[in-house]
Amino acid sequence: MREASVSFLRPDGRPAFKRRGFAFRIIKLCIGGKMTTATSLNELQQQIRDRYDSLSKRLQQVSRYVLDNTNSVAFDTVAVIAERADVPPSTLIRFANAFDFTGFNEMKQLFRMNLVEETASYSDRARLFREMESQAVPETPLDILQEFARSNAQALQQLAARAEPEMLERAVQLLADADTIYIAGLRRSFSVAAYLTYALSHLECRPILLDGMGGMLREQINRIKAQDIVVSISFSPYAEETVMVSETAASVGARQIVITDSQISPLATFSDLCFVVKEAQVDAFRSQSATLCLVQSLVVALAYRLGSGK
Repeated sequence: MREASVSFLRPDGRPAFKRRGFAFRIIKLCIGGKMTTATSLNELQQQIRDRYDSLSKRLQQVSRYVLDNTNSVAFDTVAVIAERADVPPSTLIRFANAFDFTGFNEMKQLFRMNLVEETASYSDRARLFREMESQAVPETPLDILQEFARSNAQALQQLAARAEPEMLERAVQLLADADTIYIAGLRRSFSVAAYLTYALSHLECRPILLDGMGGMLREQINRIKAQDIVVSISFSPYAEETVMVSETAASVGARQIVITDSQISPLATFSDLCFVVKEAQVDAFRSQSATLCLVQSLVVALAYRLGSGK
């Protein structure tokens, strides 16, 4: 089980920003000169590509194997992977250490969780997770409820502890200043986007949910103007349609608030303000509690802002 955390990406370059007409993509985030440990397979793969030329020949050999054989890395033992990559097992450990993991098995978890996330059926996810995990997993409804409750409680505590007041203030002001608030969130993020649209409809603002009903997403996003704001919500694996919304909004100069799960999320490239939320996770299933709490807090803060006339 993964516990949740949240970080806030500033538009001034720490670590992602977008100025009018210019998009800056963060390739990797360094703190005190040290690369942060990847929290998703996409992030790890990007780090491997970025550092490939600087790695030793042996580590380059491992890089090629793990990039081309994600399922093998997820399922096979270290000994099997080492044999197939034609390197000693110790090289796999050095490779993991080079990317700030304590061992190769820790790195393997990213490959495993990515494989689970790409499995659409929840019953297949549960079965796949049990095949990959040797330790006991919660079985009864009460066990699962207790796991989710504990994990989400920690997620909400970390959300509040790591929040930066100026980031939240700016997000509320961007919403207050917008002519129209366009909201994009598909698949797992749709419930959050739908709630945000519902909540904003009770305030003195004009929210529009970009749901692509009837295959009309392109027609919907073509209405976005520079005076509007787009709130895009997407988590790995990122919805291509939501990325398209962000690209279109950037092309017309609309402001953007992004809620996502990685510093190298494709949405972060286009954001004026980006909230990175790490949701709680039980087995192969991620919660939405932290994201919904963040969204609800912004709506209530906006209600107070509009009510006070500030």
